[in-house]
Amino acid sequence: MTEDVMTIRQMCDAFDVTARTLRFYEAKELLSPTRQGQRRLFTRRDRARLKLILRGKRFGFSLEELRQLLDLYEKGDQQHTQIARAHEVAQARLAEMETQRDELETAISELREQISWGERMLASSKRNHDAAE
Repeated sequence: MTEDVMTIRQMCDAFDVTARTLRFYEAKELLSPTRQGQRRLFTRRDRARLKLILRGKRFGFSLEELRQLLDLYEKGDQQHTQIARAHEVAQARLAEMETQRDELETAISELREQISWGERMLASSKRNHDAAE
């Protein structure tokens, strides 16, 4: 394969994804490889899009958000609209993640308190049991 196109196997190896994942993104119209018979050939554009998809997925963006952001690339304004919208989506997602982190930290703290309480109860129960013997 040339540097300009990659097979599905090369894409899988380069991005550590499965062929099924690539076909899924193709079915969702996030990637659009060219076809040579039954072979899918992924262009530089597809590789760039996959990088953005995987990064967005890691950040928790929905497939619909990713599709909208990727589609804005075609707008022809030197990516200004795409970057501005990505910034908005990223800020919203960051706020959600920070809220989730705060809720998780609260839950962890409460669970630690419960564990500590349980340990004290077990120790007290053991002392009482040992004293009764």
